[in-house]
Amino acid sequence: GDAPDVSPFPTWIVFMILAVGLSKIPPKTILKSIKPLVVIILITGVINLFYGEGEPLVSLGKLKITMDGVMTAVFMAVRIIELVIVGSLLTYTTSPTELTDALERLKPLKVFKIDVHVIAMTMTIALRFIPTLIEEIDKIMAAQKSRGADMESGGLIRRAKGLVPILIPLFISSFRRANELADAMECRCYRGGAGRTKMKEMHLHTGDFFALAAVVLYIAGIFVVNHFLGSVL
Repeated sequence: GDAPDVSPFPTWIVFMILAVGLSKIPPKTILKSIKPLVVIILITGVINLFYGEGEPLVSLGKLKITMDGVMTAVFMAVRIIELVIVGSLLTYTTSPTELTDALERLKPLKVFKIDVHVIAMTMTIALRFIPTLIEEIDKIMAAQKSRGADMESGGLIRRAKGLVPILIPLFISSFRRANELADAMECRCYRGGAGRTKMKEMHLHTGDFFALAAVVLYIAGIFVVNHFLGSVL
């Protein structure tokens, strides 16, 4: 296939460094979010090494590593790292409530008749129950281990079978919680977002306009680097 366009790399890296600096989050905290994905990043990079074209640098039978493949591997690895860092910045600096409130304020979606209130409510409930589900998994695993269940030894298939005693009770518990939540919302006369008022009204401030300007400059920088300086980089 064609090599990825890596010309916007400098713009990506500069923007990411500025975002981390402005967030005032310790770099160690950001790096912790990358650690669980190191294996995935390495596997992705190794696989993409063999998808390049041109003169081979190293030949391994029918497989060959070219400079094109090396660039593709680096591009994909850096891309995953950037996505993880940007996602971590979003979750570290913005609360789930602020995320859903902002989503519900997206007027362009309302123009296309998209029920943003339902989407926001779904996100709020999902984010709210993530810690509850993690706690439930820990309880189920402790209960199954006390009954003699072995989920850590054996091959991949055996470990997958060992997850069945965990997943079934987890699904049953999740459906039970969902029914209880639905009953509670109906008892409180919840009927959706039509006609509902906001406890917290959101307004644009000076920092929001600076952030919007930064995003516009970032997109413009990628366009300029990609279309005018791509042949130089």
